[in-house]
Amino acid sequence: MNPYLRKLIPGENTRMMIIATVIGLLAGGCNIVFRTVVHWVETIFLHGGKELLGVDQGGWNMLLLPLIPMSGMVLLIPLSLLFPGEINGYGFTKFLRKVNFEGGYIKARSIVLKIVSTALTIGTGNSAGVEGPIAAIGGAAGSQVGRFFGVSGSRMKVYIAAGAAGGIAGMFNAPIAGVFFASEIVLLGTFAISSFAALVIASALSTVVTRAYYGATPAFPIPHYEMVNPFVEMPLYSLMALIIGLIAVFYIKVFYYIRDKYELLPVHPQLKPITGAFLIGCIAIFYPQIMGDGYNFLETVLNGEGAILLLLALIFLKILATAITLGSGGAGGVFAPALFIGAMIGGCFGHIANLVLPNYTADPGAYATVGIGAFLAASTHAPMTAIFLLFEMTGNYRIIVPIMLTSIIGTMVASKFNKDSIDTVDFSREGIDIHEGREVAIMKSILVGKAITEEVDFISERANINHLLEIFRMAKNSFYFPVVDDSGRMVGIISLQDVKSILHQAEEERVCYLVGGICNRDVITLTPDDSLYTAMQLFDIKGIEEIPVVEDLENKWVVGMLKRRDVIAAYNHEVLKKGIAEKAETIRITCGE
Repeated sequence: MNPYLRKLIPGENTRMMIIATVIGLLAGGCNIVFRTVVHWVETIFLHGGKELLGVDQGGWNMLLLPLIPMSGMVLLIPLSLLFPGEINGYGFTKFLRKVNFEGGYIKARSIVLKIVSTALTIGTGNSAGVEGPIAAIGGAAGSQVGRFFGVSGSRMKVYIAAGAAGGIAGMFNAPIAGVFFASEIVLLGTFAISSFAALVIASALSTVVTRAYYGATPAFPIPHYEMVNPFVEMPLYSLMALIIGLIAVFYIKVFYYIRDKYELLPVHPQLKPITGAFLIGCIAIFYPQIMGDGYNFLETVLNGEGAILLLLALIFLKILATAITLGSGGAGGVFAPALFIGAMIGGCFGHIANLVLPNYTADPGAYATVGIGAFLAASTHAPMTAIFLLFEMTGNYRIIVPIMLTSIIGTMVASKFNKDSIDTVDFSREGIDIHEGREVAIMKSILVGKAITEEVDFISERANINHLLEIFRMAKNSFYFPVVDDSGRMVGIISLQDVKSILHQAEEERVCYLVGGICNRDVITLTPDDSLYTAMQLFDIKGIEEIPVVEDLENKWVVGMLKRRDVIAAYNHEVLKKGIAEKAETIRITCGE
């Protein structure tokens, strides 16, 4: 190519900026569409439904309130039948799995499905949030843009995170918080500094788009914050952070307990969300504040209003309502409920502090404001996201110190009693510990069954040494051989090491030895459902190169042999497939230019 023309072709960094720009603009546009659809559904179903059913008039008409959230779940049925596995339940964990462990390709249709399903859930009054879905929508947009430009691997992962950053930034009018949301939560805290530029660009441009449409206003107005007496209030904030950390653990436990119970419930899957919506409606008859994202009442609490007993009740009712909505199969996120719960905790604590120390403490709304960020940090284990979110939403530098203190303490307390955030519980249940690093997470995500060698040379325990030596002579790549009984089940394993001591004997003496008498019967085995991480630990502990893989530990039918080199090969293949080796991606892009 002509050297002058080559200079006109954008380099890698310029290409990244261009792609991030497109993602940011698209994320901002998706944000506007999403919020518009949610508002439209809420106006028609929730507000219009209350008027149609006479719920606003009170009295016996209030008993009809459950019909409104149930209608949204009924409308979800066609979508869940057409797209099974893509509609119901808390989907943000699945999104994190696609980004971090499954190559990052997200279908374009998920943008529309997330918008419609979340709008039908929240817009009809079910308890959930829009922030998780908008992050997934932005991430899907990033995936599609990345695919259009022909990227893959680690670059695709970065662009999905950039889309998620744009989604959150546009939703809260908080570009810095969007960046930290993507790095702490979407990328599970593992990101390279080279990816930071893409997150910043996408987050900033998405904010520009949404500000141009909605104006420079936050998701909800935050009152002016002022600390009255730091020597009194800082210990109080520390105490509140301790309480918030414990309630965050309770929130996570309840959330997954109810989801697990709903999975075991002997009811048709399409009916479960309707039963959940019915329960939400029943609670809302007495406490309508728990419906939807709860932002309207949250604003009331931030202004220092609300009775102590009401706020205390709403803490636990919102936890229950969110767990029921998402556990039964409703669509939505946990971000907004976390903000609501945090505000209720802070408001309740602030009222009590005002009663005990009226001359030394700020308005209850100040504690509610700090509680928003602290509970978000504790439940998601993402303190930086919470700190910058509150700072950007208030524009008040004085709030930085208490929000930093409460966010860190709340996160530490929550992590002490529950190492997983609300987004990573499913990973731990599958044996994937994201805290151990990316390499270990990958090893734990690959099953032994995908790496075994199925061509295995068996030998009967009744065979003599000459038969065994013949198998040794013909074997090309194996050094360990399963020993089986007459029924075909493995009873031991034998290697050349086991027969060295009798090789010097005369042939007529050697034939007297049977394989069953000299084989090692204390055998370490794996099953196809074990992870490669477990296998590699056994290889290192025992210092061996092959392990037999059996159907299960009770019936030891050998299905293959796992070799150390096969584990390493499977890991390298997965690394290349997911694009974790960024150097390989750089070479690919350079060659394309």
